[in-house]
Amino acid sequence: MRLRATALLLISFVFVQFAQSQSNELIVLGQTGKLYLEHTVVAKENWYSIGRLYNVNPKELAPYNQVAMAPLVIGQTLHIPLSATNFSQDGVKTPAETLVPLMYVVQEKEWMYRISVNHDKVPIPTLEKWNHITGAQVHPGMHLIVGYLKVKTALSALAAGGGVPTVASAGTTSAGSSAGAGTGSAGGTGTTVQGTAETVTPVHTVTTPKPSAPAPAPTPTTVQSDGGTTISVAKKPVDTTPVAPVVSKPPAPKVADNSSSSGSSSSGSSSSTSSSSSPQFAPHFNGGVFKSDFSDGAKSTNGQAGIFKSTSGWQDGKYYALMNNMAVGTIVKISDPTTGRSVYAKVLGPLPDMKESAGLSVRLSNAAAAELGEGDAAKFNVAIAY
Repeated sequence: MRLRATALLLISFVFVQFAQSQSNELIVLGQTGKLYLEHTVVAKENWYSIGRLYNVNPKELAPYNQVAMAPLVIGQTLHIPLSATNFSQDGVKTPAETLVPLMYVVQEKEWMYRISVNHDKVPIPTLEKWNHITGAQVHPGMHLIVGYLKVKTALSALAAGGGVPTVASAGTTSAGSSAGAGTGSAGGTGTTVQGTAETVTPVHTVTTPKPSAPAPAPTPTTVQSDGGTTISVAKKPVDTTPVAPVVSKPPAPKVADNSSSSGSSSSGSSSSTSSSSSPQFAPHFNGGVFKSDFSDGAKSTNGQAGIFKSTSGWQDGKYYALMNNMAVGTIVKISDPTTGRSVYAKVLGPLPDMKESAGLSVRLSNAAAAELGEGDAAKFNVAIAY
């Protein structure tokens, strides 16, 4: 009996070692404020060696796992907390530390906005930069870098590619594109974030990316269009929320007549749409490019509309909307009874959960609102058909 028990123990140990050797990624679990990693105990490990591995005070691990600080058992699973001490999304570290990529596996019906919100609100442009993708390329099962583990270079095997392996095959992030190219390690040694940094700046500002600091933390209302365009919901009529860096041309002269015929829409991007996202320069796309995709289901409702800021629509006629209880990708017709104009917008998702959304039926991209003739209006009445 004792011999059999010993054999089973050895088999379990080999299995755990094999599983560890197969994993070359550190997978983030939990959500904002409660993010953690999972670690499976192997031979000769104790609270202190695991603490050094993940840059966590070993005396904090036992309470975090709600167990006594007793000898560990091979195969035991521990949760490793991610905190300001060992978790980085801004590239800040000491000279004695190394940054190791942390991955997240995309679930069904998730898109960049939800992934950002659930991982300490990391900016969407930063996620795209780290993973060499656009929001439109995200799909279930994809492995995305969502941050970095800060470990002591001289104490943690993770810093040198030993112990639990660092990410070595993030190439699953997008078709034909390897995320490891931007975060790769030299000769299998520690992985750092040099070359992956990005600074998010307001529209009309061109900033040279710094070489070692990822983008600053975003506002909680950043969302992602299906074409990869970053947009942010304005909390006030005048919005200073940072959006993706763009190089904007000098403002064109203000268009006095907002009711220009659709005949000018084919070449209108050279004048009225060259003003970036300023609401005073109304685009003219005869309702937008999604007009041909609209399918009138004979359903309609009336309500109030708000505006969110977007770089889309000004030069391509792609208008977007945020609306509750409406499937993502649905094309809706938004009509303004005051001006008599209509636009066709694609639904990106629900209204953001914020007090500014109270009483609103829909939020439109500012380019769409401009074509309706509303400009800087905080709220306005609309009729919605879908």
